[in-house]
Amino acid sequence: MKDELEKIELELDDAKSKSYEEEEAEEVAVEEEETHTLVLMRSVRDRRQPERYSPPGFHSNFSLSITDDDPITVREAVNSEDSKLWKKPMVEEMDSLDKNESWDIVELLARRKSVGRKWLFKKKFNVEGKVEKYKARLVEKGYSQVEGIEFGEIFSPVAKLTSIRFLLSIVVAFDLEVEQMDVKTTFLHGDLEEEIYMKQPEGFVVKGNKELVCKINKSLCGVKQSPRMWYQKFDTYILRLGFVISRADHCVYSKQVGNHFIYVVLYVDDMLLVGNNMDVIKEVKSQLSSKFDMKDLGAANFILGMDIKRDRANRKLWLNQRKYVETILQRFNIHGSKPVKVPIPIGVNLSADQCPKIQEEEEDMSHVPYASAVGSLMYAMVCTRPDIAHAVGFLSRYMSKLGKEHWTTVKRVFRYLHGTTSYGLCYQGRSGLDRVVDIHGFVDADWVGDLDHIRSTSGYVFNLFGGAISWMSKIQALVALSTTEAEYMVATHASQGSIWLQRLCSGIGLVQQVVRLDCEIQSAIFMAKNPAYDSKTNHIDV
Repeated sequence: MKDELEKIELELDDAKSKSYEEEEAEEVAVEEEETHTLVLMRSVRDRRQPERYSPPGFHSNFSLSITDDDPITVREAVNSEDSKLWKKPMVEEMDSLDKNESWDIVELLARRKSVGRKWLFKKKFNVEGKVEKYKARLVEKGYSQVEGIEFGEIFSPVAKLTSIRFLLSIVVAFDLEVEQMDVKTTFLHGDLEEEIYMKQPEGFVVKGNKELVCKINKSLCGVKQSPRMWYQKFDTYILRLGFVISRADHCVYSKQVGNHFIYVVLYVDDMLLVGNNMDVIKEVKSQLSSKFDMKDLGAANFILGMDIKRDRANRKLWLNQRKYVETILQRFNIHGSKPVKVPIPIGVNLSADQCPKIQEEEEDMSHVPYASAVGSLMYAMVCTRPDIAHAVGFLSRYMSKLGKEHWTTVKRVFRYLHGTTSYGLCYQGRSGLDRVVDIHGFVDADWVGDLDHIRSTSGYVFNLFGGAISWMSKIQALVALSTTEAEYMVATHASQGSIWLQRLCSGIGLVQQVVRLDCEIQSAIFMAKNPAYDSKTNHIDV
């Protein structure tokens, strides 16, 4: 290990020579020519918030703050105060790549180009917000791969968040075991079918053979088809173990072993194992570890930014994103603002008419981090915060052209989150040992809530064992002529979601007989129950 660290230092000293600078300049020039985009050269100077993000007298209290101090380049990493902490994961990454025989050092074939490579550095934090480990990852610059030669199909499924919430709800309902595993060097388990050549990693160039390249054998990070290759490898192996894939979610697997059962849900490299017998779970863990390089995380307590807290004695489980919410509040400088009780108050109507009318207003609003803010809110919404689904859906309609009212509403949603950081989902236990679930849905529609297109907004939520597992707030595709028709359409959307939930239940051996939908409009209920139409609804066909 010490020799490897000294090697990095020596090679970086050599990198300061003129020949290295010329090589880097040549690589940048090639990338500019291939991508036809401007390459921004990073420097080691302190990064400060540009003044244009905080125009005076408008949103200076809500400006976007840059707090990420992770190094950008290898030179920054090895020259930083934490240089030893960054060098160690670099060496570990290279050891892992060598162990998996990720590439062969060869001469570049004629008429072939080698793609670039880059080191990525990231501090990994635990639930309390403390630095847990330093991570260094070598990635290939996949954007320069040539379609048809260096990659073909690249799609790879991941588990739906609804599936994860569904499994966590039945964990507490049936008092099941839930364990978590993490796949180390995930993409290295996939085998490439195409020939890809990459420049040698910075800091680990073979001495005297700088002109040689790496012929990639494994699906490295950054390679376009890496996620697909990993999923195919995992899917093939787990089906060989006797698991059955769910028809509703191709990343959810189930297996029956006598009176015991186990479910496995995969989200790229994060894995949850749910079952009613710990010995069966341990056996599956052993089988997976024998095939892949895995890390056993024990009982699940944190996944995809969601904090899992379980009170097994009282049969309750909480799912929230307190740390994530506090992070985005800090990022957008909202943590010191006054909280509000609702995301969007009654009577607030947003429209395109509130967009800038003059060039000066457009210039002012062009510096607002609107898309980043709405995107940050959206991740909280899709994971654990259905209470802001309607607000986020409304705000996302004005991404391309926004006005001051839209930005003010975004800040109000942040202020609502500031007062509700501890909010989350709570699932509760049930009596009985049978594997029967009872999904309960609620539907509603905001009739003609969209002033620009005179359309209504559909909204529904499905609860299971006390907590929400699936929700949606979306503008309707058609113009509803009445509240009856608007509610009828949202009931149709919810019915589609209920069919998927029933399929998910049946795919893992659970019984869901009838999904109940509650609607507040009697006329829509009667029309759904009976095929009776009058003059105001006879235009409804499909």
